[in-house]
Amino acid sequence: MSLVSAKEMLLKARNEGYGVAQININNLEWIKSVLTTVEELKSPVILGVSEGAAKYMGGYKNVMAMVRELDEFYNVTVPVAVHLDHGTYEGSFKALAAGFTSIMFDGSHYPFEENLAKTKEVVAACHAKGVSVEAEVGAIGGEEDGVIGGGEIADPEECRLIAATGVDMFAAGIGNIHGMYPPNWKGLDFDVLKEVQRVTNNVPLVLHGGSGIPEDMIKKAVSMGVSKINVNTECQIEFAKATRAYIEAGKDLVGKGFDPRKLLAPGAEAIKNVVREKLTLFGSVNKA
Repeated sequence: MSLVSAKEMLLKARNEGYGVAQININNLEWIKSVLTTVEELKSPVILGVSEGAAKYMGGYKNVMAMVRELDEFYNVTVPVAVHLDHGTYEGSFKALAAGFTSIMFDGSHYPFEENLAKTKEVVAACHAKGVSVEAEVGAIGGEEDGVIGGGEIADPEECRLIAATGVDMFAAGIGNIHGMYPPNWKGLDFDVLKEVQRVTNNVPLVLHGGSGIPEDMIKKAVSMGVSKINVNTECQIEFAKATRAYIEAGKDLVGKGFDPRKLLAPGAEAIKNVVREKLTLFGSVNKA
C-alpha cells in the first residue's frame, strides 16, 4: 500500500474508539521491525521521525526512500504514515518537500501568537499537498532531541485556537513526559484532557510520552478521545537490553556471531515484541 496521510486513520480511530501507535524509527532495523509487525497484526501505524533521527539516517529524503522501498519489499498492505515528530518551523517545510505524509510542527516553545501564526502557515502548505498536520500546546515534559519540556498543562483556550487552524491532530500537555516516568509522577490530568477534547471540537488528540504510562491510564485516555499514542523509549530500552544480553552471553564470539545481521537480530525482535504489545493495548489490531 502506498504511504498515506495520518488524517483518515486517526478519524477512523477516533470514531471507533481505539488508538493508532506512532512508533518512532531510528534506523533500518526499526523500520523493518515495525513494518513487518503491523502487517502481521493488520494494524495501521504512524512512523515517527524526529529531526535528530532523520539526520542520523542521512536526511529526510533518505528516510522516505528507506520506508518506501521496505514498504514495497515486504508487501505491506496496511496504512502507513511517515510523520515528522516535534518538527521545527524550518524542518517542517524540509520534511514536506522530501515527501513526508504527515508533519508535526511543534511551536509550543514560541509565544502563543507566534505558535498560532506559524501553525497556520504549516497547515496551509501541508494541506495543499494532502499531508496531515499535528500541532502542540503546552510543552511535553522530559527531553526530545535536546529540547527539554517541563510537562506544562495546556491552556484549553489556546488549544481551541490552535485546533481552529484546521490541524488534523492535536497534542496537549496533560502531565505526560518523554522518557521513562519518575516514581513521583502525578499521572495524567484527565480533567484537562476532557476540557481539551471539548474545546477542540473532536479533533483527534495525541498523547506524547506513551512509554511507561500505566495501561489503565492509556485506555482511559483513548476512551476520552486520544487517537494517537507515541512510543519510542520502550523500543530503545528493549533493543539495548536484548543486544546487551547477546553480547554478554558471548554469542558474538561464536562462529560469525559478530555479523551485524546476527548481532542486531535480538534487538530487532525485541522491538517487534514491544510493537505487538502496544498495538494490542491501543486496540488497533485488525483495524487496517
